[in-house]
Amino acid sequence: MKRKLEVSELIFKIISYVLLTAFALMCLYPFLYALSASISGRHAVEYGQVVLLPKDIQFDAFNRMFNDNMFWNAYSNTLFLTFYGTIWALGVAILGAYALSKKRLLFRKFFNFYLVFTMWFAAGLVPQYLNYLATKDVFNSIGITDDKWLVVIAMGMAAMNIILLRNAFENVPSEIEEAAIVDGASEFQVLSKVYIPMSKSTIATVALFFAISRWNGYFWARQMISNQNEHPLQVFIRLKLEQFTDPEAMAGWNEVYASDSVIYALIVCSIVPILIIYPFIQKYFAKGTNVGGVKE
Repeated sequence: MKRKLEVSELIFKIISYVLLTAFALMCLYPFLYALSASISGRHAVEYGQVVLLPKDIQFDAFNRMFNDNMFWNAYSNTLFLTFYGTIWALGVAILGAYALSKKRLLFRKFFNFYLVFTMWFAAGLVPQYLNYLATKDVFNSIGITDDKWLVVIAMGMAAMNIILLRNAFENVPSEIEEAAIVDGASEFQVLSKVYIPMSKSTIATVALFFAISRWNGYFWARQMISNQNEHPLQVFIRLKLEQFTDPEAMAGWNEVYASDSVIYALIVCSIVPILIIYPFIQKYFAKGTNVGGVKE
């Protein structure tokens, strides 16, 4: 038998649902606007007549984008960076978290403090930019230039994700590890057969963080890669935006769609893959964050 809600509880639930609904709509509106603007006519977009629903519907902006070979090239580069970047960063995070979760590790407290210290105190944008330039010079000096692998390797470290995995590994019962060692399991087998299977939720959550970071990566790719054929989607969108905001380049524009519609179409296409993947791993997200974020 369900308990009857008190007046205060009912009011709290109503307010909570209203606020959550309003917040969800505010998050959804930018995507809906981008979609509407991408398929609206030139006059409606340029004169700000598109508010929510599209006007003078046409798909010429999408047709132009889909017929652009550079768009598909940038998309393939982004898929490359996301796939291999996530695998590399996840491997580094798992190995680092496993080592830091062991109390027998020498200087364990120092390494954990050093890891957290990088989260507390950031060097700032200018020092970070100078560090990027120095790193690029090092790779250039050994003959590695304009290579997507530079971005994959250089972005393989994330302190927050390592801490999440470390906390999840520390929650694995020590008795299970001891039983595996008694059965003759090596250190790698303990990690792969015990820790990883028992931390799937946190690993899936961390993998999602890495994948979104690689998919949305812009600054590092822009600095390290000068060859336009190697640019990922975010850099491609930025270059298109610079082109479409150049008065000289747009002097002869006479299309039925606005130049902004092409940008919005690119934005929509860059968001859709994340929207498709996220619902399938959403069930791991809350559980993985709770397990990895709370140390028992």
